[in-house]
Amino acid sequence: MRGRVLIVAGSDSGGGAGIQADIKAVTALGGFAMTAITALTAQNTLGVHGVVAIEPTFIALQMAVVLDDLGADCVKTGMLHDAAVISTVVDMLAAKAPSVPLVCDPVMIAKGGHPLLVESAVAALRQRLLPRAGLLTPNLPEAEVLLGRTIPDLPAMERAAEALRQLGPSAVLLKGGHGTGAEVVDVLADGAGIHHFRSPRIDSRHTHGTGCTLASAIAVGLAQGMPLIRAVATARDYVLEAIRRAPGFGAGHGPLDHGHTMCRPAG
Repeated sequence: MRGRVLIVAGSDSGGGAGIQADIKAVTALGGFAMTAITALTAQNTLGVHGVVAIEPTFIALQMAVVLDDLGADCVKTGMLHDAAVISTVVDMLAAKAPSVPLVCDPVMIAKGGHPLLVESAVAALRQRLLPRAGLLTPNLPEAEVLLGRTIPDLPAMERAAEALRQLGPSAVLLKGGHGTGAEVVDVLADGAGIHHFRSPRIDSRHTHGTGCTLASAIAVGLAQGMPLIRAVATARDYVLEAIRRAPGFGAGHGPLDHGHTMCRPAG
């Protein structure tokens, strides 16, 4: 099974994050990507220069026609910029894909600092989307907003991951990339307890779209039938190599090499 992944997220015109990164990651890992675009952004490695929101009714139509015809083995959500969009997505999932696993990447702030979720929508995210999620994948700043407290160290990350799981997701992967130190530690809280994923920190400015890419890479693993821990480990390996092989484009936070799995030796 290739693994069908429906991605509900915003578009990044620079190709490093959002829908573009999601499609690249799913394809590079052997899955089949489908999309429902929630917003258009004028974006490059230096930041977000403009956003055009898509009407919720059209987001719903994109989801409906894809799910009715093609189906999905996993759904991944990214940028859902306001409460109306969040409610629309949750309602469509309930109507068209009630048993399909959902990976929720709670996109709140772009790499350059531009807000991608209006403040009034945080409550809708907590109350409506999180209880539907099979896996929530916040970074440290996003988790701090969702919980209303700072997360200064690894023990605090463990407590935060469990606290976020109490909001409804079946599992939470709290990412440590915004932390400090020579090692990045991600914390997974699921029904079996706490799991740590460790890797050396790569000193690079080319990390645009890492969150989108990781969530989509996990989603395709789940769509292909992997257990959650294996899907997370495989996705992390993919993203780390994509950072190592980053092409160096742009003057700011550059994109990853999403296609490194498809490279073939010459000759």
